[in-house]
This record gives sequence, structure tokens and C-alpha cells, in this order.
Amino acid sequence: MDKHTLISNINKMKKEQNAVIVAHNYQVDEVQEVADVVGDSLALSQFCAKNSADTIVFCGVHFMAESAKILSPEKTVLLPEINAGCPMADMVTADALREAKKKYPEAAVVCYINSSAEVKAECDICCTSSNALTVIRSIEQKDILFVPDQNLGSYVAKMVPEKNIILWKGFCITHHKVKAEEVLKAKELHPDALLLVHPECKPEIAELADYVGSTKQIIDYAKNSDNDKFIIGTEMGVLYQLKKDNPTKTFYLMSNGLICPNMKKTSLQSVHDALAFKRYNITLSDDIINRASHCLNKMLEVCK
Repeated sequence: MDKHTLISNINKMKKEQNAVIVAHNYQVDEVQEVADVVGDSLALSQFCAKNSADTIVFCGVHFMAESAKILSPEKTVLLPEINAGCPMADMVTADALREAKKKYPEAAVVCYINSSAEVKAECDICCTSSNALTVIRSIEQKDILFVPDQNLGSYVAKMVPEKNIILWKGFCITHHKVKAEEVLKAKELHPDALLLVHPECKPEIAELADYVGSTKQIIDYAKNSDNDKFIIGTEMGVLYQLKKDNPTKTFYLMSNGLICPNMKKTSLQSVHDALAFKRYNITLSDDIINRASHCLNKMLEVCK
């Protein structure tokens, strides 16, 4: 089936099924083009919690589709590629977290949204890279067990020194592998470009940046900046929106390795097949939904 036919069929089925397509900023260009909403984890969470569709086709990875199901349990949530996972989310399990909670019984437990529904069910509040600072500052306790991203946790600890952030040994394999030498070389090649990086990068990379923020914050910063050249330190999918918003500006990728293979699994064909065959339907137990919804809804209340 050619691209034009796929898009036509997708739009027809979407209307017939009262469905919406949401896509993360890291998805391939053609999937972003067909989506009703494109954004970072926070924007997509907020949208899924409020929209009136019967079906949500989530073009992202597994934990994102789970979050949509937790926030809208009455809706059908479809993940076009069932094997689109997140290695970072797999670095913390509910069992391991329960053991850690015994070690730090007085600590508030904050999970990055890049975690499973079972992990969210064990946490006090969730956060995204967009709102992590707001969430942490909203917590009364001084001690905070932060899972699973040690790099985002380190960035938060630096920005909110009054809190004692207990870090989990997890990371995004795409952002974590970027080396300082690569970044310094990119800055040397493009001395008049501003460096914008995601807080999932290592602390030494964030230290080199002109701006640290989520995908949406990076997109907004570039759009509002008077500068016309930028080195982008996050997954390459974000370049689609950056170039679309800023046709006269120039963007360089900080490292050629900034590609998330899981985010690239979703295609127009798999979006089409998700609607055509109702796959892959995300299901969670009522217990997990009830406990994990507290974690996510508390985040949305703090970050209205």
C-alpha cells in the first residue's frame, strides 16, 4: 500500500472509530505527520487524560501507552508496535523498588514517567523531564528516592540542592552513551551555535550546554531564540518539528548516535494496522490502574 493510500485509510478509520493518534516527538517524520497531537511525555499525558475519543493510538513506547491506559481506563489504547519498549524503564522493577523503599522508609518515591505501570503503582508521584523540578519542589520530604534515571535525577539534585535525591542506577541508553569529546567536537565545528540538551544526558554533557530541557522545552527555546544555529542534544526525531517551526534556522545533531531504535519501530503501516485490526490492545489490572493513577494524577494536579 502506498503512502497516500495508507494515510487516506488511516484518516477514514480514525473518523469511523472516534480515534485519535498521538505521537511522541521521537517518532519518524511520517508518523508525526499523521498524528493529531505530537509532543513530549507531559503533553501527551495531559491530552490523553482530557480527550473524548473512544480509542487512542499511541505512537511511542510501551510505558507511554500504559500511562494513557491508566489515565483513561475506559478507553481502548492501542500500541502499533508491541515490541517498542524502553530499556530505561526495564532498569527498575516493582520488586526491586519495594526493597529500596524498605531501605529508605522516610523518603518520598518519585518515578520518571519512563517506568512501567507496576513501578508507578509503588510510587508517590510521577514526573516528566518537563516538570521534574516542579514536582520535586512540591514534595515536603527532604529525602527523595528518584527512579529510574540517574542523569535526570542528577540534574534535579543540582537544581534543587535543598533536597536529598537518592539516585537509581538507570539511564537512557541513547542519551547516556554520548561522550563529552563528541560534544566538544560539535561545539568546535559550530562555534556560533547554541547547545541544547536533554537532561537524560550525563551531567558532564549538561554542564557543556547553553540550555537543558525536555523535547518540548528544546523546541520552544529554539523557536523563541534570536540565535539561528543550534546543536541539538536529544533524539533525532525532534529535528522534524524544529525544522518545521524554524525553516530559516540551522540545526546540527550533537551526536550521530542519538537514535532510539524503539521509537523508530512505528511506521505508517503499523499505525494503519493498529486501527484495522485493533492491535495491540493495552490491558492492565484494576489494582494496578487504581494505584498507578494516584501517581500520575498527582503529577497532573501539581503541574496544571
